[in-house]
Amino acid sequence: MADIIVPELAESITEGTIAQWLKQPGDTVEKGEFIVELETDKVNVEVISEEAGVVSELLAAEGDTVQVGQVIAVVGAGSGSNTSAPTAAPEAKEETKAPEAPKAAPVVEETSSEQDRTIASPAARKLAREKGINLSEISPVDPMGRVRVQDVSAHGSAPTPAKAAPAPTASAPKEDDGRTTREKMSRRRQTIATRLLEVRQNTAMLTTFNEIDMTNVMALRSRKKDQFFEQNDVRLGFMSFFTKAVVAALKKYPYVNSQIDGTDIVKNNFYDIGIAVSTEGGLVVPIVRDADRKNFAEIEANIGELAKKARDNKLTLSDMSGGSFTITNGGVFGSLMSTPILNGTQVGILGMHTIQKRPIAVGNEVEIRPMMYIALSYDHRVIDGKDSVGFLKTVKELLESPEDLLLNS
Repeated sequence: MADIIVPELAESITEGTIAQWLKQPGDTVEKGEFIVELETDKVNVEVISEEAGVVSELLAAEGDTVQVGQVIAVVGAGSGSNTSAPTAAPEAKEETKAPEAPKAAPVVEETSSEQDRTIASPAARKLAREKGINLSEISPVDPMGRVRVQDVSAHGSAPTPAKAAPAPTASAPKEDDGRTTREKMSRRRQTIATRLLEVRQNTAMLTTFNEIDMTNVMALRSRKKDQFFEQNDVRLGFMSFFTKAVVAALKKYPYVNSQIDGTDIVKNNFYDIGIAVSTEGGLVVPIVRDADRKNFAEIEANIGELAKKARDNKLTLSDMSGGSFTITNGGVFGSLMSTPILNGTQVGILGMHTIQKRPIAVGNEVEIRPMMYIALSYDHRVIDGKDSVGFLKTVKELLESPEDLLLNS
């Protein structure tokens, strides 16, 4: 018999949330096989079983908060059902000789045999009972057919008994009348909210703006994109241009590439650029390491790999730790202008926005040009207006003359 224990995750992470049980009581598990997925403040971590056997007991349900070192499941000796098989009926459970009434094991109270055969997590069964939902009517997202809490919530709820409905108060409208829906914040969303609030409270944050005429960089990209793809097997986007321009500007204005440590200003002599990526779980910022040493193709490939890992929820803590400056692109969602919030202890973040054609004075003529507003949010305790304006001006000049950027990188 072996305990499944929440492993050491990272120096700053002491707890996590059970995101999904990959095995259920009675399931066979091999040594080294994943048994549970934990959601932490930064990334999701899959925990393996150190022993082969049968899952005999789950000691925490999906959605529960668990601490590092806590026992969350027990694997016993013997053989059991495969994870792809339907959940066994009560008689079959006795044949597997699993302990009676495991703490977090699914308790089958439904009278329908269809419900008995439905594969569902303990938390999903509990929520379905509370909402009066027949599990067999739910269409799970999981390709293996396992019903999770999210599936039950998305299915909607049947009328609940009067005794289970709290009396409405003047300050809290009833949630079962369809006017409101309560959703618990994920651990990652809670962390994002806390850290953003800390940044606003603990920094003297200001934002300055400029705009870039994207004509030349768009023309250069259009001319070179096919050749670039043939040579590098990666597409040429705007992010590599902006990353290179940011690195050049950071070298010119080193205080923008720094952080505060007590009463000291620590200037970074490296250029690890965070690229904000939007995921279903919230915004994450994986790092392009040593961006000053990478060419355009390497930067594009690196960003592509990190973005895919973020969307697939496969980022590791090392992918996101550190970073000296961040770039965020609200333009992909159509944002025309915004004031990005600083990332952690960094003192600067560049916000990109959507490209919009606008009438612009070119010499004594008015022309329609593709323009982008850019924003630099910065900590005024470290960076003065002169440096912040100069930083943006450098980024603007390099992107408006992209040939210079290519020659200098």
